Amino acid sequence: MNFLFMVFHFAGSLCFLLFGMKFLSDGIQKSAGERLQKALAFMTRNRFLGLLTGCALTMLIQSSGATTVMVVSFVNAGLLTLEQSVAVIFGANIGTTITAWIVALFGFDFKISALAVPIFAVGYLCTVFKSFKKEGIGQAVMGFSLMFIALGWLSEAVSLNAENMGFLSAVQDLGVWSAPIAVLIGIAVTALIHSSSAMTAIVITMAYNGLLSWEFSAALVIGSNIGSTVDSVMAAFSAKTNARRASLVHVLFNTATAILALIFLPLLTRLVDFITPGRADVAVTYHIAMLHTLFNVAGTILFLPFTAQVARLAKKLIRGKAEEIPASYRFPFPDHAAHESATIPLVAARTEIQHMADATVEMFDRVQTGFSDSKLFVAHQYLPLEQEEFYLDQMQEQLTAYLLKCQQLNLNEWQRQQVNVMLAVVTELEALSDDCLTIGVYLKRMEEKKLNIASEDKKRLLPYIELARQLLYFVHRHIGSELNKEQLAFANSLEEQIDEERTVLKKVARERLEQGSDVKAELLYIDIVRKVEKMGDSCFAIARQLGGRG
Repeated sequence: MNFLFMVFHFAGSLCFLLFGMKFLSDGIQKSAGERLQKALAFMTRNRFLGLLTGCALTMLIQSSGATTVMVVSFVNAGLLTLEQSVAVIFGANIGTTITAWIVALFGFDFKISALAVPIFAVGYLCTVFKSFKKEGIGQAVMGFSLMFIALGWLSEAVSLNAENMGFLSAVQDLGVWSAPIAVLIGIAVTALIHSSSAMTAIVITMAYNGLLSWEFSAALVIGSNIGSTVDSVMAAFSAKTNARRASLVHVLFNTATAILALIFLPLLTRLVDFITPGRADVAVTYHIAMLHTLFNVAGTILFLPFTAQVARLAKKLIRGKAEEIPASYRFPFPDHAAHESATIPLVAARTEIQHMADATVEMFDRVQTGFSDSKLFVAHQYLPLEQEEFYLDQMQEQLTAYLLKCQQLNLNEWQRQQVNVMLAVVTELEALSDDCLTIGVYLKRMEEKKLNIASEDKKRLLPYIELARQLLYFVHRHIGSELNKEQLAFANSLEEQIDEERTVLKKVARERLEQGSDVKAELLYIDIVRKVEKMGDSCFAIARQLGGRG
């Protein structure tokens, strides 16, 4: 019964620790909001900035798994290239070592757990009083305090009935085999709990309580580095080729550094003993934290000059398909990535909407060429236009379902507003694609039935369509940003010009009908005028959404 109680005490303490770490991570990401996205964009400039950003981000959110999942997801969304992602992954491995230092410095020698409850109260008050507008920071503070409450419980759990932990001593006494076995245990446990930071905290706690030797603890921490890659591997399931390659880079780097650390483990532990104050048997927590930092930093220094070569190796190991775009559209929701950060699915959606806008502009360009040469349009442009409209219908259906799923995430107010804007934009883009196809149908009908538009009418129609093109291109250029008052006024002026021109064109067409011109040709002409005006309305509706006036 004592052993059973110890197991449940240990499991409960571990779950509480993981919950605290997740609460801390979510709170920081929620308070960061759009700034987190800008930070991730900053990392793309060069390998050194990528390294620093990956390191800082992981230190901030206390999870290398969350950082690498973000990286894989952004590579999948096309926001990062494979080469840019490599340095960020390297930096994440350095950033994750901060947890070991927090536990070593504050977890035992300084009883921060005694202050954890008051700290939790401060965080809770930040979330209760909405006028502070610090809910995210409050949640992070609460998570931080929960972590140290859990560490106190974990320390008590592993010190209960130490004789029940005798099997660890048996494994530690296997001589040359004990280190490789410890590495395997570190891989398995870290993969199971999805947190190398939590695994390191467990190892430090057990070593502090005398259950693990210094060398055995070192091997467990080395193994946890390989086990930490499970999150990025899971995030790469069903992802595009480059995202799978980014995940492979994470696996290859962590495995290579772990193998090198294991080969040189005796030298590594002696070097740590030399540079770390205090004997290993007295200050084992500091020795473990130093070892964790040392072999991650050394591995990064070793591989950082070869980021391009690492990326090329990943491309050779995972070869791209001849065709990435499937016949039917599919945009699955990244459940695992969303679990790590709500920012990931939102950024992916924003990128996909940009692709939808690209396709809409391409459809409009096809239609516009049809007014210059309807015969060429029917022969070469109409069929692709039909296929694109069908594809955009699928995009709207799946993106809408995706964004509705985003609304169920733990979003802040700004993120909720962004989801609503994206839903409206997707609807208007699909309406634009419908109007493009409808105009294409009119042009095809006119060509097949030999219904000719008078040359003077064509001359009036082309500038009218050009106004719609200018408004569409303006919206397309700003689809991922917020419009200011001047930009919104410019869009409004274009929309008003389209409305005024529509009135003139419809009046001219009615006059021609009264004069006995071809009824079918004039009615089709009026329908085209109406559809172009409707396209202008859709473009301006998008502009209003981007300007925060939806």
